[in-house]
Amino acid sequence: MLFRRGSKESRPGLRPRPRTGGHGRLAPARPARLLAVAVALGCAGGLLSPATAAPAPSTAQEGSAHVRSLVDRMTLDEKLSFVHWTAGPEDGPLARGVGYLPGVPRLGIPSLQVSDGPTGIRLNGTRATTLPTPTALAATFDDGLAREYGEVLGHEGRALGQDVVLAPMVNIIRVPHGGRNFETFSEDPLVTSRTAAAEIEGIQSQGLMATVKHFAGNNQETDRFTVDAAIDEQTLHEVELPAFQAAVDAGAAAVMCSYNKVNGAHSCGNDHLLRSVLRDQWDFKGWVMSDWLATHATTDLTKGLDQELGLEMGKPTDPVPDSKYFGAALKAAVQDGTVPETALDTAVTRIVGRMERFGLLATTAPARPARDTTAGRATAREIAENGAVLLRNTTTGDRPALPLTGTAGTDLAVIGDSAKRPKVSGLGSAHVVPDAAAAPVDVLRERAGANATVTYEPGIDRLGGPLSADSLSPAFTNGKQLDAGGDRQFYQGTLTVPADGDYRIGMRVDGGMATLQIDGQAPVYAADSFSDTTSVPMKLTRGTHQVTMSGWAWPDRPLEVDLTWVTPQQAAADFDRAVAAAAAAETAVVFAQDEGSEGYDRPSLSLPDGQDRLIAAVAEANPNTVVVLNTGSSVLMPWLDDTAAVLQMWYPGQEGAQATAALLYGDANPGGKLTQTFPAAEDAHPMAGHPERFPGVNGEQEYSEGVHVGHRWYDQQGVQPLFAFGHGLSYTSFAYGNLAVERTATGAAVRVTVRNTGDRTGKEVVQVYLGASAETDVPQPVRKLAGYTKVTLAPGQEKRVTVPVGARALQYWDTARDAWQPAPGARAVQVGSSSADIRLTGRLAP
Repeated sequence: MLFRRGSKESRPGLRPRPRTGGHGRLAPARPARLLAVAVALGCAGGLLSPATAAPAPSTAQEGSAHVRSLVDRMTLDEKLSFVHWTAGPEDGPLARGVGYLPGVPRLGIPSLQVSDGPTGIRLNGTRATTLPTPTALAATFDDGLAREYGEVLGHEGRALGQDVVLAPMVNIIRVPHGGRNFETFSEDPLVTSRTAAAEIEGIQSQGLMATVKHFAGNNQETDRFTVDAAIDEQTLHEVELPAFQAAVDAGAAAVMCSYNKVNGAHSCGNDHLLRSVLRDQWDFKGWVMSDWLATHATTDLTKGLDQELGLEMGKPTDPVPDSKYFGAALKAAVQDGTVPETALDTAVTRIVGRMERFGLLATTAPARPARDTTAGRATAREIAENGAVLLRNTTTGDRPALPLTGTAGTDLAVIGDSAKRPKVSGLGSAHVVPDAAAAPVDVLRERAGANATVTYEPGIDRLGGPLSADSLSPAFTNGKQLDAGGDRQFYQGTLTVPADGDYRIGMRVDGGMATLQIDGQAPVYAADSFSDTTSVPMKLTRGTHQVTMSGWAWPDRPLEVDLTWVTPQQAAADFDRAVAAAAAAETAVVFAQDEGSEGYDRPSLSLPDGQDRLIAAVAEANPNTVVVLNTGSSVLMPWLDDTAAVLQMWYPGQEGAQATAALLYGDANPGGKLTQTFPAAEDAHPMAGHPERFPGVNGEQEYSEGVHVGHRWYDQQGVQPLFAFGHGLSYTSFAYGNLAVERTATGAAVRVTVRNTGDRTGKEVVQVYLGASAETDVPQPVRKLAGYTKVTLAPGQEKRVTVPVGARALQYWDTARDAWQPAPGARAVQVGSSSADIRLTGRLAP
């Protein structure tokens, strides 16, 4: 979700616009707004260990007599206060999150506060531990690390005054261009399910309530407010819903329904999803909240929606509005009988029941801990290191390109904007401002040693430098522009452009939102709740242009704005200096990034801003070129064959620089594996040539690929990807042998011996794929991931590994019976290091 403010004409809201010539750090086309402002309160305490973690409350407490008694004693207005979030009090404890519930003090029911996730606790104006993106977490293939990730979220949320976090996101990575792919886990339902369940266990072990989102079929940002996802029941149950069911089974307190429709009905008023599936099939006991402004009617309350999230906010100084449907409108509907009060009672009981489950109704409320930034940093680094995927590593003579050793590690040219300005997270509601984030070039310089030569060139500078008085008249002084609470135009002048060309306008904002407009064109927006910087290319002609800037400041701090630009002449010089630096060094390390964001899907799978051209030129100048990718999802690599190595770091969080240096120099051994397939070309992926699949036709996106999502589609179609699902190299090597397969009472067991045949300790993800049943004619993948486990081995060490295959992997969804059914017969079994690197084959007997 994203906060929205402004006129009705501005909705559906934030929509970054790629401009001619590419896009950079894009800001929202409609500014964001926090719901209230206050000061954080904390209590002493550290990160809860498993021994001291709040115990998972018993499900026997659902709808307890105590909760029912509380609801019976509430007035109608008090009941209504639970089913829509509002803004917190100006002086309340950290009201910088998404919403606030006042509670009922006279009945001993405390207030609640909710924050965004999922890469950290996102509170406007507040720093927090910025964890690696969920794509990086999933790439660890490690349930234990997923629990640790959740523990940090849970602990930080409680420490920062929150009771509920909107995380995790578990929608399947179906569309390679998806703007929010970085916020979720995988194209594979098994990986997504296991990772989500473990993370939720970690979050809730700390006393914070988890909200799994977005239920369901929310796999693209294009037209996300209106698009109808047409999904057949088998595909829905076998691909999109398993992770949601795993989250429910893990005890998630809440579910967030999505903006889009599913099979003709809005998700937040979809009786089939919210009642038949969620309640009847899965026995979900928590509550369902809408995505921001995704409620469509008061009667949604009777179709399974319990709570409305989102307010149509105006300026920061405007009065807080009522919710659109579940406030006064719902009160009127209850009073006139349109909505039965029993439906309201049920919704309130579910919410208060979760509060009871988490100990919030106790006479003595659970104490809030202090932040543990040390533990947060350690977890962020551990996951960044373990989730990194070594995609390519060539060998010249007897020396691989990575890890960097000898003079290859002491004579470096470091190139790329994100080497200096670390790319720690994506944009939108997942944007978290880190406590601190070191620049990779600085950490590499330190790791290389005092006698090393490490040069830096941006190659492509996204921000540039301040505009001189000769260019901007009157002169603009970077820094404070508005006092706290201010809201007005703060600059008007002229920009003199020396020559026709592509110019990049950069803005850094702290303390609110600012817009810049040139000659009345579409404005450039920058908001600190979306990203601290924005960078937009613009075609400008030689001569004078009219410039205006305006904005608003949060009520508690001033608005600061820095304005910068990059001229075509500077861009050309930056490019040439980077290539020259690469040619002069023994090793060139190029950092490249994309801009995953809520609000829009990527216009292409290519790296933006001409980075492909830069990497190609650097690799031509220096064959020992190492590329570090800070991307949220798959990208094309036309330069791949000319590089020495490629390391996928994703958006690595606040400790990304340290993790990157450790991996490049071999202080850590890469062990991550891809949880999404990287296409080889723009026309060689499941959506290509199928507009009905993406972005949709006439307002409908059709899941016509059925159960063949991600790597399953590549197998079915015989299409060779750039990098296969499960791919990931190591600085050591592994051998597989002695396969044994047998059925068990709970499914099957696959046993294999894995040996480290290299000279370094390393981690291997053993992947088990299951072939189709020949005795059923329902659509089936050619093969599907049925199980996996991760093993750590010292040099020469071998282990006998057992990979359980659950009963669900041996079943299919029978649409006619509306139930899971066994897929009979023998099944082929493949075991390997990736879906394209199968080491052993076997057979599961009928």
